[in-house]
Amino acid sequence: MKKIVKFGIIPIVIILIAIVVFNYPRLNIITGFAAKSVCSCTFEAGRDLKSIEEGDNDINPVYYAKNEINFEEKSVSSTVFGLKKRKAIYKDGIGCVLVPENLEETISFKPKRNFVETNLSYPYGNLPQKDTIFSNVNYKLLDFAVEKAFDCEGEQEKRTRAVMVIYKDQIIAEKYVDGFNKNTKLLGWSMTKSITSAVLGVLEKQGKIHVNQTHLFPAWENDERSKITLNNLLQMNSGLEWLEDYNKISDVTKMLFLDKDMTKIQLTKPLVGKPNESWNYSSGTTNLLSGFIRNQFKAHQDYLDFWYAELIDKIGMNSMIVETDFSGNYIGSSYGWATARDWAKFGLLYLHNGNWNGTQILNESWINYTKTPTNTSNGEYGAQFWLNAGGIYPNVPKDLYSCNGYQGQYVFIIPSKELVIVRFGLAENPIFNANEFLSDILISIH
Repeated sequence: MKKIVKFGIIPIVIILIAIVVFNYPRLNIITGFAAKSVCSCTFEAGRDLKSIEEGDNDINPVYYAKNEINFEEKSVSSTVFGLKKRKAIYKDGIGCVLVPENLEETISFKPKRNFVETNLSYPYGNLPQKDTIFSNVNYKLLDFAVEKAFDCEGEQEKRTRAVMVIYKDQIIAEKYVDGFNKNTKLLGWSMTKSITSAVLGVLEKQGKIHVNQTHLFPAWENDERSKITLNNLLQMNSGLEWLEDYNKISDVTKMLFLDKDMTKIQLTKPLVGKPNESWNYSSGTTNLLSGFIRNQFKAHQDYLDFWYAELIDKIGMNSMIVETDFSGNYIGSSYGWATARDWAKFGLLYLHNGNWNGTQILNESWINYTKTPTNTSNGEYGAQFWLNAGGIYPNVPKDLYSCNGYQGQYVFIIPSKELVIVRFGLAENPIFNANEFLSDILISIH
């Protein structure tokens, strides 16, 4: 019996050693992802460890990480077989910050917030909406379309967590999976890029920037990068080198899980293509834009406050938190958290051409610019928004544009149908078929 146990354990040990050896070069990225995810889901979204590890962290090889939550100091530490310990800490107002290796916690910054309460119903306030029945909406078909977006009992395929459908400013459908509700904050991942674009739109409206301006950074003054325009960065068409691959050690994983200052990595990259002819999706470019926004202010506190005072809190996205890096820069590429209802408010701002209940937050021309296809993107991308101009969703109007995030986070805006449709989950195309999801909803509205 002892021999059986002995020889039965040996293969397991060999497998574990192989796992560690194969993944060792990226262990600090694995544990960094795990610590950051558990920290934010715990202290921002108020979820329990079991649901986080079985949901958000069930990605190979992230699920090998062991996570320990310190509720007293509001931190999370993660290791893989006791190796490469990484720590993330929660700070009120800025969410969870992943502490770079071998650095002490020295975070003291915090944005000011201004929550304005109104006696209005959603979306312009937080009072319940009055029941509105639209004669042109087939609610039976609509409910079926929404239900179809979720897994049946016992399934783990589409993994949808939340769906909202807003028509003519009215919520006509809203559903959440068990464990989530209208008050649960949800990570938008790359939908945060669209928030960053909107902040630049506010600066443009104030006359402080222009999309065609060049000479964006002193570090580029003595080479060809000085000719890169703000438009090139917004449209991901700068020609700068960047590798966006989450399955290995790449520019994006090093930035998100190793860098102290995430605004700098793209700044150091050389040109490998011609601006306006080299579309290449880059989270580094969006965080470079966050750094560009920072440079428009004399004081760091003014930069921190601006995103909320001039955009987020102005449209009542009071649940939203845009997390920062260790240096206090907003991670505009990836880490925006808000409820589904507040993410929908952002979509409504664009649906109404930058106007929020009578106040023009963004110029209408900025909204039109946002929807202008990037050269060489085949009509799929605008200024930090995704487009349907090229027909990627064949059964949906081509005027659709959207905020998209990793694992199928979406805020769809369809101006011709007066619709904003929100979906959160842990699966994307082809498992979660966005074209089918959208067309099913559209069929229910005549």
